[in-house]
Amino acid sequence: MAALGPPLRTLRGLLRELRHASDRAGRPYRETPAYQHIVAAFRAHRVTSEKLCRARQELHFQAATYLCLLRSARQHAALHQEYHGRGERSPEEVAGLVGFRLPQQPGGKG
Repeated sequence: MAALGPPLRTLRGLLRELRHASDRAGRPYRETPAYQHIVAAFRAHRVTSEKLCRARQELHFQAATYLCLLRSARQHAALHQEYHGRGERSPEEVAGLVGFRLPQQPGGKG
C-alpha cells in the first residue's frame, strides 16, 4: 500500500474540497451534513492514550480515496467548462490552444 501521509493533511484536503463545493451551492460548508460527518468520523477514530483504534488506517484510506474522487471531479468540471461546447473554432484559435502559431503566407496574405 502506498504511503497515505498524515491524517490531518487528508482531513484538511477534504474540508478544502467541501469548501469549493459549497461555494458553488452558496451555503457555508460548516453547516453541511458532509462536514459534520467527516469531522465526527475523524474524531471517533483518533488514537488516544486510553484506546487504540484498529480501524484508523481503514478510515484514513477511505478518506484519501474520497478526497481523490472530489479533487478529480472538480478538476474534470473545470476542464469540461474550459474546453467543451464552444462550437466550431478557427484554425488559428485551435493552434493557440495547444501553443502553436500558424505560418504566415508569403506576400502578407495570411
